[in-house]
Amino acid sequence: MSGENKYWFNSSTGEVEYGLESPSIDRIGPFDTAEEAARAPEVLQERSKAWADDDAAEDNWGPDGAR
Repeated sequence: MSGENKYWFNSSTGEVEYGLESPSIDRIGPFDTAEEAARAPEVLQERSKAWADDDAAEDNWGPDGAR
């Protein structure tokens, strides 16, 4: 999949960009629409919370140390 014809969220500027304008370290994506790209920070936050919740559930061995 080529990122040249996709939308990206620039984490440094907070702007949505079309194509490969910024350095890869600043880009989140690719996304099919500008609207999806604009939601990138919210999506990342939702996914981070879900991963943290999963990790916490996996780490919960109970009071006696057994699952």
